[in-house]
Amino acid sequence: MEKAAPSADGSVAPGGGRGAWLREHSELGVSVLLFAIGVLVLTDALTMHAEIAQRGPVGPTTVPVVVGGALLLVAVLLAVDVLRGGRGEAEGGEDIDLSEPADWRTVLLLAGVFLANAVLIGPLGFPVSGALLFWGSAYALGSRHHHRDPLIAAGLSLFTYVVFNNLLGVPLPGGPLMGVL
Repeated sequence: MEKAAPSADGSVAPGGGRGAWLREHSELGVSVLLFAIGVLVLTDALTMHAEIAQRGPVGPTTVPVVVGGALLLVAVLLAVDVLRGGRGEAEGGEDIDLSEPADWRTVLLLAGVFLANAVLIGPLGFPVSGALLFWGSAYALGSRHHHRDPLIAAGLSLFTYVVFNNLLGVPLPGGPLMGVL
């Protein structure tokens, strides 16, 4: 005789079993992933060597500990919700036609732009590679303002460089513009 398993609405359907239960509780996979990432972040944060005297009362481990703890909390809350019968709504796609194929041209253009940025950031510096990244991303996503986009990308890249390098103290490679900026 076949084993009956309860469905999402509580009724018993024949032919269920372990596979049906896992399909109905697939959000537990997200919970497990969040839990694993939380454990990884906390392990890294708690094994980090930092001297309090050098960094002040809020050291470099504060944010990773808070983020790792939040990940663990969200993972546990999600698992409890799923096990109590909570289910996420199916993606409606809002204004996306799910019957259309994926736009691989855009995906490949964006991947190429990110790869080019990773290769060029060392020799050209962040201001130049960042401008190429911002302009290339705008182009890949459909912007066709050929005179305005490069100027906005250059301004955004320089602004980002100055904020991170000068104000936040996060050194970014300047490349050939190192002496100018």
